[in-house]
Amino acid sequence: MEDVTIYTDGACSGNPGPGGWGAILMYKGNKKEISGAMANTTNNIMELSAVIEALKLLKYPCNVSLYSDSAYVVNAFAQNWIRNWERNNWKTSDKKEVKNKELWQQLLELTRIHKVTFIKVKGHADNEFNNRCDELARKAINML
Repeated sequence: MEDVTIYTDGACSGNPGPGGWGAILMYKGNKKEISGAMANTTNNIMELSAVIEALKLLKYPCNVSLYSDSAYVVNAFAQNWIRNWERNNWKTSDKKEVKNKELWQQLLELTRIHKVTFIKVKGHADNEFNNRCDELARKAINML
């Protein structure tokens, strides 16, 4: 399996409000930037969308190091929330429907194709790739 590095970020102007996402995929010295936006969304939906859209671009199973500043996304895998949600018929520990269930299900399917390691980075700090993803997400909002 090939090694791929992905950085992602989501942003919202108001929550809910207009939102954007950005991602950078790095493979064998090549870099690809992608982004998108929605008129009425949430920050969490944009964070998830960035990860999903980046993974969907991979043409075959890869070893992915995925960097995100979203505790929501990283902890769902690092702390096994997603497996528990799936086992509990997409209910949280307090028996409520999991928010953004369809996006989580899509992401879970992609993690069954690719070996994804989720790595938390500090947002709005000194990570050039995370900062660039934030810039891509904000630019996408402005294009709406």
